[in-house]
Amino acid sequence: MACMKLGSKADAFQKQGQAWFCTTGLPSDIVVEVDDMSFHLHKFPLLSRSGVMERLIADTSEKGDGNCTISLNDIPGGAKTFELVAKFCYGVKHEITASNVVHLRCAAEHLEMTEEYGEDNLISQTEIFFNQVVLRNWKDSLKSLQTCDDVLPHAEELNITKRCIDSLAVKASTDPNLFGWPVIDHGGPMQSPGGSVLWNGISTGARPKNVSSDWWYDDTSSLSLPLYKRLILAMEARGIKQEIIAGSVECYAKKYLPGLSRRKSGPAGPVEPPSEEDQKVLLEEIDHLLPMQKGLVSTKFLFGLLRTALILRASPSCISNLEKRIGMQLDQATLEDLLMPNFSYSMETLYNIECVQRMLEHFMAIDQATGGASPCSIEDEQLLGSPSLTPVTMVAKLIDGYLAEVAPDVNLKLPKFQALAATVPEYARPLDDGLYRAIDIYLKSHPWLADSERENLCRLMDCQKLSLEACTHAAQNERLPLRIIVQVLFFEQLQLRTSIAGCFLVSDNLVDGSRQLRSGLAGSQEGGWNTAVRENQVLKVGMDSMRMRVSELEKECSNMKQEIEKLGRVKGTSSGGGKGGGSTWGNMSKKFGFKLKSQMCSAQEGSVKQNNASGKLEKGRDKVQKHKKDLSWEG
Repeated sequence: MACMKLGSKADAFQKQGQAWFCTTGLPSDIVVEVDDMSFHLHKFPLLSRSGVMERLIADTSEKGDGNCTISLNDIPGGAKTFELVAKFCYGVKHEITASNVVHLRCAAEHLEMTEEYGEDNLISQTEIFFNQVVLRNWKDSLKSLQTCDDVLPHAEELNITKRCIDSLAVKASTDPNLFGWPVIDHGGPMQSPGGSVLWNGISTGARPKNVSSDWWYDDTSSLSLPLYKRLILAMEARGIKQEIIAGSVECYAKKYLPGLSRRKSGPAGPVEPPSEEDQKVLLEEIDHLLPMQKGLVSTKFLFGLLRTALILRASPSCISNLEKRIGMQLDQATLEDLLMPNFSYSMETLYNIECVQRMLEHFMAIDQATGGASPCSIEDEQLLGSPSLTPVTMVAKLIDGYLAEVAPDVNLKLPKFQALAATVPEYARPLDDGLYRAIDIYLKSHPWLADSERENLCRLMDCQKLSLEACTHAAQNERLPLRIIVQVLFFEQLQLRTSIAGCFLVSDNLVDGSRQLRSGLAGSQEGGWNTAVRENQVLKVGMDSMRMRVSELEKECSNMKQEIEKLGRVKGTSSGGGKGGGSTWGNMSKKFGFKLKSQMCSAQEGSVKQNNASGKLEKGRDKVQKHKKDLSWEG
């Protein structure tokens, strides 16, 4: 650390208990009391350097008090600083450093140690050292700024705090890699003006390593919150990038908020955690300092801030801002992040559902405002079998997983569950399997729900968007209302029929392909022909299994038709007696609200356009491979 040595005499001061004595051989004629320390000194060295001491000594002499005692309890820096001032007045050797220059400068100003009372007085010497040494060095500027806390009103009056902050802001906004001299000093090797590393003052030709943009994070985290806040605002005013500012704020928060990081100590050793009230104030200031921009800090860090804010009961505006920040990048969250315990006094539910609801609503509002994915594009991607993972589909999947986790909570009311599920729009879910799983878990954990409540809950999902595995599970699920089971069976049969129709088309195309292989590529592509034959055999096996499943479903549907016709005859209306089974089944399908799509076709349709054969070939193969798997559903 840079320093300035003052004086040439040996140390003529001795400390005895709570008193300092000057051992010059002359008896002391004045006692200066500073806090709980007494200084037994001489009048002349003090009044010859300080205007304040000159007046105080004169006032005491006029009173005729033989025992001259002066109290200086208001001196900046206290007894330790006055010790250095007294040594300066006596010409005793001592050093001015970055750690004491601020206190000395403030004390010198307080005691009026100007050039009027001696050449090269303490004010001028401390000012020269501060401007020419401290402000030119990062570490010294930081150290001096830290000492401003103890004498802040005096340092503000002398503009010392602002000069330190401006110096640090300039150095932080300057890329140290652009200069040939060390802008910062981390105890590494010295560098020459050309930028090469020095060894004993001799250039080695080696170039120093590049410095990353976060080199100052740990240093500034040692500042008190008011000074750190002023430094960050000064850096923003100088145009430092928002992501760099956000990184520094995150580093500062993790150091003083124990709930954010497992790290319990900083570079200089253990850090004592602040009180809960101080943590609350710090958290609210962190919220103000963080730029309101997506992706500057990790979502996990924001969730940590939010949990801490809920525990410390921070202001509603702080909690709301954190929820909005998370909502902006909710697609980057994980299920573990969302599972926040409920810290409210009511403890109505195990997890904080309302908080997740607000974050989701904010995300959806931003998605709609920025022109998110349209329903048509999502449906087209679904039909093509390759839905893209857009942010809204990722959030839909995340919320479905969250619903499944909170569904077992017996205290979770149905309206709250429905509201969270309904906030995700229909187009955001390519498949409703995740939503069905959450609904099934909720029904299992809430068996006391009325039939009407079960039906309202099941209306959240679209039976046409269930996979074949989900349909198989739902068709045998006794917890679902009968109306939903019938819809599931109906659409499952339509899916199977469509799949079989596609498989027949694949089979025909394979036969055509085999003929081409025989005629044109018999010798050179024999391996491709063998592969096609094997795939054809696999497809035939898959079609056989699907035919058996379709047959079983047709039997079930036939039995249901008979039961419905029996019910119709028992209730009996005069007009209904003459209707056939087919019309009864049609009425039933209308009653349950089945919606047939124009693209659904039966297995017997043969008028398929040949120019679409190549596109549907891959689709048919995928579906056959899918139906070869076990059709059981893991709930």
